[in-house]
Amino acid sequence: MIRYNLHQHSYFSDGAEAPETYVQKAIELELAAVGFTEHSPLPFETSFSLKEERADEYISETDRLKEEYKNQIAVYRGLEIDFIPGLSENFDHWYNRLKLDYAIGSVHLVKPDRSEELWFIDGPKKEIYDEGLQNLFGNDIQKAVKTYFRQVNQMVESQEFDIVGHVDKIKMHNQNRYFTEEEKWYRDLILETLHLVKEKDLIVEVNTRGMYKKRAETLFPDGFALQQIATLNIPVLISSDAHLPEELDLLFEYTLGKLKENNIHEVYYFENKNWVALPLV
Repeated sequence: MIRYNLHQHSYFSDGAEAPETYVQKAIELELAAVGFTEHSPLPFETSFSLKEERADEYISETDRLKEEYKNQIAVYRGLEIDFIPGLSENFDHWYNRLKLDYAIGSVHLVKPDRSEELWFIDGPKKEIYDEGLQNLFGNDIQKAVKTYFRQVNQMVESQEFDIVGHVDKIKMHNQNRYFTEEEKWYRDLILETLHLVKEKDLIVEVNTRGMYKKRAETLFPDGFALQQIATLNIPVLISSDAHLPEELDLLFEYTLGKLKENNIHEVYYFENKNWVALPLV
């Protein structure tokens, strides 16, 4: 059993409830730790990011929860930091500003070459994915996907952080309409990224949200990517990317089975300011 969730969003970004509600639900589920990872502030208006003016409130509230519940559960303050070349702050800015325990690096907004517009690849509506693919990439899926992975690679190479968030999120709204994960060009891209992740000694999260929200038929990552993670011996952790308290541990048992099927025999956990490996039993 996985007894922690280190990727969740409260009402400080695009989650639904107050942080304390998640902590109380985690205790009910007998979890040992929870980590809040609000979406990082961005230099333009979004519907999902932590607002800069609420940063101090985020610090004080998570500090309060750490202290109030310290005898029942470990509470961590993290951040899911969006990387957008030329637009987002360096990750170390947010480490220092928010006094983070750890950070997840993610790409949700893809910046095409020679364009100021951004392709939003997340959210509940695949129509937005399709419109961006058409308007910004002329429906050239290989060019679009290559741009996504190039941005992920740039993040891995240039920023300091702990966990790569949903590394193959680009496949979510594709749903095998534009490409399949068996195509060589796609496998070459994911493999290049995983080699960089290995080189930088980062953790890859295995994210369950796409499946339980029924926006994807597989985990992020799964299939070929998960096999290569095992081959390269890249550390992993399981997270639900919860936006509601009741999502805290969804599909964890299923994901444990998938890891074992792929010869992954440990997951990583954050404890006493260090990442430690936990064997799967």
